[in-house]
Amino acid sequence: MHYAYRFRLKPTAEQRELLDYHRDTCRQLYNHALTEFEQIPESVGTINQRVRQVRDQLTDLKDWWDELNDLYSTVAQAAVMRIEDSIKALSELKGKGYNVGSLNWKAPTDFRSFTYVQSGFEFDKKNGQTVLSLSKLTEIPIECHRDIPDEETVKEVTLKKEPTGEWYASFAVDDKVEPPKPSLEEIDDDDMVGIDVGILKYAHDTDGAAVESLDLSEERDKLEREQRNLSRKEHGSNNWEKKRQRVAECHQQIKRKRRDFLHKLSNYYAREYELVAVENLDVKEMLESPRNSRNTVSAAWNTFTDLLEYKCKREGTHFVEVEPAGTTKECANCGVETDKPLWVRGHSCPACGFEADRDANAVVRLRLTGSKRGAFATAWNILSRGLSQPGVGHSEETPVETALPTGTAVVPAKRVVEPGSPCLKERAKASE
Repeated sequence: MHYAYRFRLKPTAEQRELLDYHRDTCRQLYNHALTEFEQIPESVGTINQRVRQVRDQLTDLKDWWDELNDLYSTVAQAAVMRIEDSIKALSELKGKGYNVGSLNWKAPTDFRSFTYVQSGFEFDKKNGQTVLSLSKLTEIPIECHRDIPDEETVKEVTLKKEPTGEWYASFAVDDKVEPPKPSLEEIDDDDMVGIDVGILKYAHDTDGAAVESLDLSEERDKLEREQRNLSRKEHGSNNWEKKRQRVAECHQQIKRKRRDFLHKLSNYYAREYELVAVENLDVKEMLESPRNSRNTVSAAWNTFTDLLEYKCKREGTHFVEVEPAGTTKECANCGVETDKPLWVRGHSCPACGFEADRDANAVVRLRLTGSKRGAFATAWNILSRGLSQPGVGHSEETPVETALPTGTAVVPAKRVVEPGSPCLKERAKASE
């Protein structure tokens, strides 16, 4: 299992200049290697073979390119091999339907990191301060807020400069010991959960919990003010650079607050349950909608599922992604499909009278679907907890009589009576 630890570096002014020098040298090497790579015909071999052919030229390059001798050998090799990683990333985006171009030269502001692979780095203690010793660089103080377990092997260290000017070190580790997962037949209903993500409420689960969306309104207002101030400054001046720094800090604050929220939420579900089922959402298609795209981007649903997936693997929890189609339309009680526009936030089944929040109804169906995809050997009553609480299961009143014929599977939207729903444009309340 592969994951990373990220620590803050505390370099001095002299060390910052040295880090920037190594970073820019790697950037120039990358641009040169990209030019050489594009001149190699595709008939020569695979992408990996052609990139390695460029990498093998490093020894000859050092004869006339003096700056390359200042780089550690694996750092220079990693800068060249980054071409292969970039091409693979573009191919994945193209496979998902995105319009992608070709690789271009990197400007100084676009190339922010370089990597030590396998060797050239180690931890040390100097005067009670933990330092990171880097070959052909220096010893840089580092804030280790947690220890890396001894059984985990550090494969590489990536040094990255954020837009705010801060430097971080990411340690990619290989944990050879993976916790065993319980067999699907042994998991109790109470140890399974289905999660439906949204905007008004970030998540509904089958325990009846509704997680409030993160309130970033104050941070966004501050960002807008700083961006207006930046637009009034002369580009490249000292005042412009100060305001650019402030804008970068605002972006970083929003990013940190969002990721902290997602880390804590995903960590809770991965540790508390033995099976987690979530929707496999197509966020790209949602972003093409002319409305509500900013809230969709801010929700970072794909980031949440990515974090949840690796945390489930780390904790020995089953992670299941299910097809989201129809989970909000199908009744959790009887299975009848009811058409709903997006503005209809409540579920009221004309067939059986079952009423619930739209997302709460979907998450019960989601959990049922997740259990089916898990190929369980026994028929579990997965809906028991979701149906036990008012508003997240059966209505407490006697179901209404309907005029639908017996066996109706789909109810058109015109047959649905909408009692009223909160507006999607309503600002989410801050979580307590």
